[in-house]
Amino acid sequence: MISYTTFKNARIHYSDQGEGRAIVLLHGFPLNLQVWEEFSEELSKHFRVIAIDLPGFGESESIGYFHSMELMAQCVHEVMRKLNLRRYIVAGHSMGGYAGLAFGELFPENLRGLIMFHSSSYQDSPEKKLDRDRSIENIKKRTKTFLKAATLNLFANPKDEHLKKVREIVSKNSVRGMVEATEGMKDRKDREIILRFSEYPVLFIYGKHDKILPLEKMLPQTEVPRDTETVLLKNAGHMGFYEAKEESLNAIIKFANRCFRMPVE
Repeated sequence: MISYTTFKNARIHYSDQGEGRAIVLLHGFPLNLQVWEEFSEELSKHFRVIAIDLPGFGESESIGYFHSMELMAQCVHEVMRKLNLRRYIVAGHSMGGYAGLAFGELFPENLRGLIMFHSSSYQDSPEKKLDRDRSIENIKKRTKTFLKAATLNLFANPKDEHLKKVREIVSKNSVRGMVEATEGMKDRKDREIILRFSEYPVLFIYGKHDKILPLEKMLPQTEVPRDTETVLLKNAGHMGFYEAKEESLNAIIKFANRCFRMPVE
């Protein structure tokens, strides 16, 4: 079911499938909720699945001119509040994981578990912030060229059908929304401490050939949470959706079942 709600006077688009215990799916940059479609269909056989177009992406409207990870987390919380759902798992891909960690800081009482799907708790390095600034200029002035290169870089071994699908997805996003999100990612803070003191299980899923978040730099954070699991995708880059679909799905289902079996305090 496709639905809309409002947050800070902006229209927010989301999908809602299945029944029972809920999993929230947050997309990465420069994607939107469509990237989760196949996962949503499979996961909804076991759970209620809510996928959200974060502000400025897909069919969700922008809010102001700067989309912080905290703003995105607040948007997610508002969608779930209006659905009358109190405890759920949040799964965030890349930027969606940044927003998921901000959610864990602001609304820890709502989390049954957190899935970091090709994502990180670390803030941008000074070099990465400069790269974000260059990206903003390219998004504004050379949008098609930027997106062509950005989508290619997501994959370890890109296949034509996957690239075509991803490029169709990103073509539906606005330049404004992508700029606002890039500004938000550039200025996000380090949230390793949120992992350290999390009272819910955390699952990390990483691709061994990730060009966006190199595996060797990501692994140290997987030891930080008290209750942690890590899945390494041998043949994937930054897009386990396509390069390791079954392995990623099975890991999410197994993790979610474990989280939902745990007693709620």
